[in-house]
Amino acid sequence: MSGLVSVIRDPELERLLSALHTRSDAQAEELRAFEAQRAQGGPQSGEQAIKAFRSDKLVALDRDKAEFCYQLCRASDARRVVEVGTSYGVSTLYLAAAVRDNIRAGGGDGVVIGTEYEPTKARAARANFQQAGLDTFIELREGDLRETLREIDGPVDFMLVDIWIAMARPALELVAPRLKPGAIVICDNTGQYRAEYADYFAFLNDPAHGFRTMTLPFNGGLEFSVRCRD
Repeated sequence: MSGLVSVIRDPELERLLSALHTRSDAQAEELRAFEAQRAQGGPQSGEQAIKAFRSDKLVALDRDKAEFCYQLCRASDARRVVEVGTSYGVSTLYLAAAVRDNIRAGGGDGVVIGTEYEPTKARAARANFQQAGLDTFIELREGDLRETLREIDGPVDFMLVDIWIAMARPALELVAPRLKPGAIVICDNTGQYRAEYADYFAFLNDPAHGFRTMTLPFNGGLEFSVRCRD
């Protein structure tokens, strides 16, 4: 944790998260090399090659971004959260901890609805959820998000988008009708991959959809969007 106190304030969960972040960080150089080759149009630039390469990678949300999401969920008393792109469940644990802590503070109930396409990642994520004791706050939907996110009951307070860029807009389109006024949507790496996110931004910036958005200066850029009340 770089000598800093985590906002989570849960020693057992912090230890698990630290171990998972360490594993993810160890894969960072390999991921950068792959992205560089892909940018040059190498043999690994095709869609299937990308999916195959990422199939066993954690690709975890950075610590500071994940803690920021926890803080946002606590500040907004989020009870229904949607996460697009669960992978091994690192960011999911932060979101579920926030929902748990909101329930402890104010009663009621809540859930994090996660999405994951890769069966092996879904199994690993579920094991992490159980180890953390947060599995009762998480509903992981396995499969193509264009199907798994079609049915969401109740208003959504918070949404995290950290997935293959081509799926960002389809996910937002599905969840947007369920976002309550004032709901927050966070999307990763929108500064680094601005051009690739053109469709996502087109949706956000269409006045008909009612969003206000800004790119925060986290590493790679972090899109902070709010479903407006007016």
